[in-house]
Amino acid sequence: MIPSHAPFSPEQAASLSALLANLTPEQSTWLSGFLAGRSPQSASAANLTVLYGTESGNCEELADRTVKTAKKKGVKATMVNLAEITPADLSKYENAAIIISTWGDGEPPEAVEAFHSAFMSTTLDLKGTRFTVCALGDTSYEKFCEMGKIYDERFEKFGAERMGARVDCDVDFEESYTTWADQLFGELGSSALAPEASAFAAPVTEVFDKKNPFPAEVIDHVLLNGEGTAKETIHLELSLEGSGLDYEVGDALAVVAQNAEDVVTELLEATGFSSEEEVEHKAIATGKRSLGEALRHDLDITALSRAVVKKYAALSPNPKLDALLSDDAKAEFSAWIWGRQIVDLVTEFPIQNLKAQQFVSILRKLPPRLYSIASSLKAHPGEVHLTVAAVRYEGAGKARKGVASTYLADEMLKGQKVKVYVHKNKNFRLPEDDAKPVIMVGPGTGIAPFRAFVEERAERKATGESWLFFGDQKYNFDFLYQLEWQDHLKNQSLTKLDVAFSRDQPEKVYVQDTMREHASELYAWLEKGAYFYVCGDAERMAKDVHETLIQIVSEEGKVSSEEAATYVNNLKKEKRYQRDVY
Repeated sequence: MIPSHAPFSPEQAASLSALLANLTPEQSTWLSGFLAGRSPQSASAANLTVLYGTESGNCEELADRTVKTAKKKGVKATMVNLAEITPADLSKYENAAIIISTWGDGEPPEAVEAFHSAFMSTTLDLKGTRFTVCALGDTSYEKFCEMGKIYDERFEKFGAERMGARVDCDVDFEESYTTWADQLFGELGSSALAPEASAFAAPVTEVFDKKNPFPAEVIDHVLLNGEGTAKETIHLELSLEGSGLDYEVGDALAVVAQNAEDVVTELLEATGFSSEEEVEHKAIATGKRSLGEALRHDLDITALSRAVVKKYAALSPNPKLDALLSDDAKAEFSAWIWGRQIVDLVTEFPIQNLKAQQFVSILRKLPPRLYSIASSLKAHPGEVHLTVAAVRYEGAGKARKGVASTYLADEMLKGQKVKVYVHKNKNFRLPEDDAKPVIMVGPGTGIAPFRAFVEERAERKATGESWLFFGDQKYNFDFLYQLEWQDHLKNQSLTKLDVAFSRDQPEKVYVQDTMREHASELYAWLEKGAYFYVCGDAERMAKDVHETLIQIVSEEGKVSSEEAATYVNNLKKEKRYQRDVY
């Protein structure tokens, strides 16, 4: 019934009551949203600008999600890449939601470097702007969410009004992001869901994504290195049949790995816990399960970070551990933590009467691992291929191994199933114009996306030239996909191939050395519009390649180092210089 005090005539009230009495729940929801969209409040809804700075695509994905949610809630929203504006533009935004990740040792995402440099060296008047920050990071790094912290501080310093506390998100960011988004829309005072949210919903079919990974069957598992190598590189082929998943070359595949049984056993023995004891953790889908299962499937039990050590130390004071965590002992802590894992923490600093539930509370969810996709869907319909280097090393006197890489190398043999989902990477794409030349630099497993690139261009019958620089340790053992490259050269789907094998001669030779050998031609390719791609190790290789590229431009273009750096930065702005580094 319509209340008597409602602003309707008796005839209107009677008609409304009759209508509402016969509505289904879905029709009621639609009508509620429809009326909200027509209300004066909706017409004057807040304007929201979602600013993002991304490295792997997570921030862009969350920005897009925020904008879509805002529109459903009656808020006018747009998303803006920080890489495409200047700091002066910030004063234009009425309500700014900043979603930014931290890369490496407290650095901005590569695409945002120019904006960040200008932002840090300028003074702005942001009075009249409201802001909130969602920071993405990884607690295994010392400077966790550093960019978010910096932007939060500077927006406030410039006079912007805070719309809520900054939220720092770890690798498993869904819960923290949801908290931040709820806080944001609460501050904006948004209306009910818009009509399109539920009125004409399509029949629901199972969707495979981050929340529901697809169990992909391994259809091939091949060791790529020859006998006598020091390396172990696996070519893995997975079936996507029945998944509905698709991908573009340049995308990554997220692998939901499991901890190795021997690593779980070692940790249980070190703590003395029973594997059968039941524990709770937000990472466990059902909320509770046995400790052994939780350690195997749900929790990160190897990565030792300052965050984990601090939580562990808080369970029971220990003078030595407290001293190691002090601000004065950062160098000592970094030296101690290198090569150690969580089992070493509990072994070296045991806690009497430690409970399993207490221990589990200091652990984070086991994060998925991203691998550059090594295949073109056009060339391999219904399949996705990976190139995986099994990580095995010695740390603090013990044999160690990478969680995901050895899970794939040791356990995911033909016929097994591994949970996966596609992670889009819009910042690593072939040029739309197939006539454009491309230069690809990918040593080691950095070759993966370029195998996909060359296959894709072959399928598209691209006319543009292509040049691959590949490097590894030994020609006879480590020339990954050698026969395929020879076929591509023969078929002219690959124009040039130059290689560098570091251990085949007394002096080490790397891909950047090979680039220098061909400096004149490489510069000529850039001058005629070539796109330049790099994939692989960010810490050393990618930095060396970047510096070499600037040197080549300086020498061949006969310009100063500063002018060459500007030239290279312009390549980035034009999306002609793209990197997929890790």
